[in-house]
Amino acid sequence: MELKIACISGDGIGPEIVAEARKVLARTADIYGHEIHYTDVLLGGASIDVHGVPLTEEAIHIARHSDAVLMGSIGGDATVSPWYRLAPELRPEAGLLSLRKALNLFANLRPALMYEELAAACPLKESVIGGGFDIMILRELTGGLYFGDRKTVTENGVRKAMDSLVYDEKEIRRVALKAFDIAMKRKRKVTSVDKANVLDSSRLWRAVTEEVARDYPAVVLEHMLVDNCAMQLVRHPAQFDVILTENMFGDILSDEASMVTGSIGMLASASLNDSRFGLYEPSHGSAPDIAGKDMANPIATVLSAAMMLRYSFDLDREADAIEKAVKQVLTDGYRTGDIMSEGKTKVGCSRMGDLLAERIMAS
Repeated sequence: MELKIACISGDGIGPEIVAEARKVLARTADIYGHEIHYTDVLLGGASIDVHGVPLTEEAIHIARHSDAVLMGSIGGDATVSPWYRLAPELRPEAGLLSLRKALNLFANLRPALMYEELAAACPLKESVIGGGFDIMILRELTGGLYFGDRKTVTENGVRKAMDSLVYDEKEIRRVALKAFDIAMKRKRKVTSVDKANVLDSSRLWRAVTEEVARDYPAVVLEHMLVDNCAMQLVRHPAQFDVILTENMFGDILSDEASMVTGSIGMLASASLNDSRFGLYEPSHGSAPDIAGKDMANPIATVLSAAMMLRYSFDLDREADAIEKAVKQVLTDGYRTGDIMSEGKTKVGCSRMGDLLAERIMAS
């Protein structure tokens, strides 16, 4: 297969971690007989430095005409970088938001995976995490409270602010379809999270999700109120497979889940549209303080590349091979500084990429 990928190295540690992801992808493609064609694209601070804006129309065009986008990290140190003396719409992160909008990326995937080898970093008790957990949080990304009408007014001398939480059935259906499709590749369970005991939007969310579920008889659907879900994530995380929820609830729950794993440096993410197209990036930031020092952990970006193979190219064997390589490297005792523990072997970013690539095996 030919894979046409727009590659955004980005800012800070972005170029380093993307280089290691490409190293692992190259090894995978060689073993499984694929060809990867990259087109490098500037975004964020790197684009500001060259073009004066965080995102150009040319960059959008290249991304739209690719099969997927692989990205490193965007932004810098807001206290010292000249990028943050610009108007808000010209800052690095504004370019990423504009790209997501231009590509209609409405579904955000955030896995929360507990590796047995890193269990000591988990803040939960051993009796709670048990044999570990593997959760995929699917958050609707372009609707809800964050995108509804809002205003602040003064009435009778009292300030009042209003934000509107609006979803229509088409917005709910398209993200629910993504959740059930993804569940079919996993443990075939969807937990739809809402606040249906209070909110009309949640009652519509629940009704539409149940309609979608009828076309997926192999997938178990359960409903859970968001406050209970927040509790269950720290009480019994292994009960979850795919968590489907709206924008604000997903924003909160995905951050909670990321901390439960113990290391954000291990967490991938993806943003998908209504085709197989997606933008794949690590969940962590650009870490400008360690940029260029060969200290970054590339695993989140490597795992994002594995998600790209699985969800944009339907290459499950290849994605499995990368995920197994990550687990094997951890089992073999290699760690970057952020996940280092006593008795393990500390390695830099480039060496970690080498170790991962060496462990890619044909299945």
